[in-house]
Amino acid sequence: MSRDGMQGEPVSALPLDGLKVLDLAWVVAGPVIGRMLADYGATVVRVESTKRVDTTRVMGPFPGGRIDTRQSALYENCNAGKLGITLDLASPGGQQVARDLARWADVVVESFSPGQMRRWGLGYESLRESNPGLVMLSTSLMGQTGAYASFAGYGNIGAAMAGFQQLVGWPGELPIGPYGPYTDYVGPRFGIVALLAALDHRRRTGEGCHLDISQAEAGMQFLAPQIADYSVTGRVAAHEGNRDAQMAPHGVFRCRGDAPPGAIERPAPHASGEPAPEAWVAIVARSDAEWLALAALVGGEELAGDPRFATLAQRKANEDALEAIVAGWAAQRDADEIVESLQWLGVPAHRASSSLDMIEDPQLRQRGHFVGVAHPLMGTSWVEGSRYRLSDTPGGPQRCAPMPGGDNEHVLRELLGYGDDEIASLRDAGVLS
Repeated sequence: MSRDGMQGEPVSALPLDGLKVLDLAWVVAGPVIGRMLADYGATVVRVESTKRVDTTRVMGPFPGGRIDTRQSALYENCNAGKLGITLDLASPGGQQVARDLARWADVVVESFSPGQMRRWGLGYESLRESNPGLVMLSTSLMGQTGAYASFAGYGNIGAAMAGFQQLVGWPGELPIGPYGPYTDYVGPRFGIVALLAALDHRRRTGEGCHLDISQAEAGMQFLAPQIADYSVTGRVAAHEGNRDAQMAPHGVFRCRGDAPPGAIERPAPHASGEPAPEAWVAIVARSDAEWLALAALVGGEELAGDPRFATLAQRKANEDALEAIVAGWAAQRDADEIVESLQWLGVPAHRASSSLDMIEDPQLRQRGHFVGVAHPLMGTSWVEGSRYRLSDTPGGPQRCAPMPGGDNEHVLRELLGYGDDEIASLRDAGVLS
């Protein structure tokens, strides 16, 4: 829809056309912010070094399983749409180029350990002397100040500090935490909102600012109910598997062909030590009405009228028996059959998706979630599209992630105005590495 509410053609200009961004971040949390800006037209210059290869370049996955730092899917996903330059920031020459880029830029994003930018002479107070309107965003595990500012680590450590690791696992067993570096993906979403607000403030006042994003504190926002509950009741939230205090049943159940009827809702390792390929379906009853619809399908009038499960409180009190009934029913049926039947009844259900399921998911396909962009080595690099659907100015990756140092000449010559002799001198001194 266009701005006047009528169907219209998208306008040609993207909303962030003309915005200049120096991306000094690495791994995931910082680069994702630059990626979102690039999707909507910003010119983003990603700085990295071959002397300390970005972690995502060696994590993959890689085409054919062969490690190649130029073909990492994770790096591609975090950096599509950017220009790339290699700089040795430990060298005076590299620091000077970074200062020139910060003078060119409207925005600097960095994710080094707190204090590292100042040690290089690239702290906000230093950079703003030559660029008073600069907006700088620093994202780190615990923030730039405070007793824990020097803590280093990835988002799994941030998840532990925020409280998530303690909340994921099976009752009576060790907590296992959410998969991956959880706060690496939470922090950027808070960061982009703060950054856009700062840019709006600069548009109105001409003033820049320094934004300090703590991954752990961003993650804590998603545990507000548990924190509030503790402040009122003194109850400490703990890991309860797939269960939920406000819904029952609330679980993931194995389907036909993968286990005998009544199997517990956890995959067991097979001989190799790896979980066997299995089909599982998540099923939730959010209300008494949804439970009645589910019960009628699973056990007919007898189950729908069972007084043990009439209310949420009763279902929670008899949850082991409840889950055993649902598990036994699910184990006799195909996953797609279960999903179709329950969704038709208005009961939330969905297959636990594999990577292949996600690629073939009709909802993701219709929304263009996965986007192919031309890549000099892979032919096509497949990355996630933008999470936001803007009617007049739809965004997305305009090019693949940069090759290491692939845009050195363009950035130095076209954006900074360096001459041949300056560029040759930097190259000879090993600064462009």
